[in-house]
Amino acid sequence: MRIREGDPLEIFTGPNEEVVFKKYSPIGELSQFALQYAEVMCRSCGFPVVIGDRDHIIAVAGESKKEYLERRLSTVLEKIMNERKTAVAERGEGFLLAEDKDKHAVIVVPILSSGDVTGCVCVLANEQGVFPKESEVKLAQVAAAFLGKQMEEYEKAFDRYAVESFYYLLKQRGG
Repeated sequence: MRIREGDPLEIFTGPNEEVVFKKYSPIGELSQFALQYAEVMCRSCGFPVVIGDRDHIIAVAGESKKEYLERRLSTVLEKIMNERKTAVAERGEGFLLAEDKDKHAVIVVPILSSGDVTGCVCVLANEQGVFPKESEVKLAQVAAAFLGKQMEEYEKAFDRYAVESFYYLLKQRGG
């Protein structure tokens, strides 16, 4: 399950009163939005685009969704995300995308939200063997910054909703 310090968790009680921990993916909340962004980016630059949360692939454009969606990201991508820097592969090289697939990303940009790493935007090599230029690197950086900003806005809205719900419950109880 790879739970790291600081990872958001949802806590439930199961049918036999056991405590159940489930990893929560903040960027997963924006998976439909991330998919649309990946599709537009793929059409614009001509390279397959994959967006992941901290652990799994949540959006795919230009490659088989069935083959890649929900696959665990490689430890190589996890390391790149933790370094919080854009990684660009040398020509002919690449960063392993998923543990059980032989596909490589040539650009990896971590998604940062409120100072925390929440995922990554990956540009893959295309089938013609064309290597991305600086413009594709910038495009991936803009995508990561935009998705990070969307996460911050989502978190603010969620926080406001949680506070309002809390005050509503207090009011109902006469507090």
